[in-house]
Amino acid sequence: MKETILQFGTGNFLRGFVDDFIDKMNKKGLYDGKVVIVSPTNSRSVEKINNQNGIYNLILRGLENGKTVYKRTEIRSVIRAINPYTDFNGYLKLSSNPDLRFIISNTTEAGIAFDVNCKFSDSPPASFPAKLTRLLFERYKANLDGFIIIACELIDNNASLLKEYVLDYAQLWNLDPDFIDWIRNENKFCNSLVDRIVTGYPAADAETMCREIGCRDELLDTAEPYHLWVIEGGFESELPLQKAGLNVIFTDNVEPYKKMKVRILNGSHTALVFPSLLCGIETVRESLEDSLLSEYLHTCLYDYILPTLGENDQNSAFASAVLERFRNPYINHLWKSISLNSVSKYTARVLPTVSDYYSSNSSLPKPLVFSLACLIYYYKTFEPTDNQNIISFIKNHTTYEILNNPEIWGSDLSYMKDFINEGLEHIENFGIREAIVWSMS
Repeated sequence: MKETILQFGTGNFLRGFVDDFIDKMNKKGLYDGKVVIVSPTNSRSVEKINNQNGIYNLILRGLENGKTVYKRTEIRSVIRAINPYTDFNGYLKLSSNPDLRFIISNTTEAGIAFDVNCKFSDSPPASFPAKLTRLLFERYKANLDGFIIIACELIDNNASLLKEYVLDYAQLWNLDPDFIDWIRNENKFCNSLVDRIVTGYPAADAETMCREIGCRDELLDTAEPYHLWVIEGGFESELPLQKAGLNVIFTDNVEPYKKMKVRILNGSHTALVFPSLLCGIETVRESLEDSLLSEYLHTCLYDYILPTLGENDQNSAFASAVLERFRNPYINHLWKSISLNSVSKYTARVLPTVSDYYSSNSSLPKPLVFSLACLIYYYKTFEPTDNQNIISFIKNHTTYEILNNPEIWGSDLSYMKDFINEGLEHIENFGIREAIVWSMS
């Protein structure tokens, strides 16, 4: 098979997501291409990938349509990997391959960044956008077609930002103006939204799994069965992901899908985290197994989040899938981990639903506002992991002062003061479980 896809990122996520999809298309005879992986950092993973000729096992495990799934696939979509820190010339030579059509990246949230210190002469330049600019310049000099570039980083407008930084480097390095036009006109930068929990190398189970496989697999990867990939653009004819039966959406606007994911999946996590921690529950799955917390989550989701988001078939199906994913028996998703930086998470994930509901109904969505009372109670009582200035402010100020601080919340939330104070009093006087019941009454 030809090398048709260049992938920036050696990590578990892309190997448990994109490379799985390419493998499925190849095995169904719908696609005829292999992935070349480039390490954005000086990673030892390149050596592991090449030692195994790009072949590794992916185990999907979890719940799907109410049934337990445990499925192993030998992934053969990756052909090789390159470390530009040890073979920069080999990296640049990729540009001369006329079969390369797609570039896919996931370089973490910090990967798409502009570093003014990067130079054209660096071998390689430090930032991912600078590395990409160097590759694109070599492609341009070879008089070859541009790429379809799909960014998978978990930031807003990921590919648009990547394009902006590539153009910035072209100008910073005083490259040919025709090259700048070529970037703009001959390459497509596609924003995308990805959704799959990839749990990576299963350290606790690896020995048993490798025994079942029949060999040691240093690249062994695990993930949940659920997946969603939303891509701006229409490339199904070239990359027949939908025909392969995958949950992939090509669209001209990723934003509605991002809103769906943030409000339903992330919003549910953020609304449930502190009621669960205050109940002494450690994992997401355990909360779903707790009748009261399960009822509380359903109330938040079906009485408030979905009605403000829009109860269409897609949103409803996504909500049902989220509840099933939360029950995954193979994932111990710790609330402590989810609770990191919860103030900013509440502001981005839950507060928009609260605001929309309040604007439409002139009343508070009580369970969602109660989750904010739980956050405040937890921050005042325990030691959360968040910005120290925010923690200190919440610990040392009144409810009104906390809510009336737009530097924390982005707006004045003092209209919630009376209900938040009632919630805090219920937690203090009657315990968290009675307070949860009260919030749903």
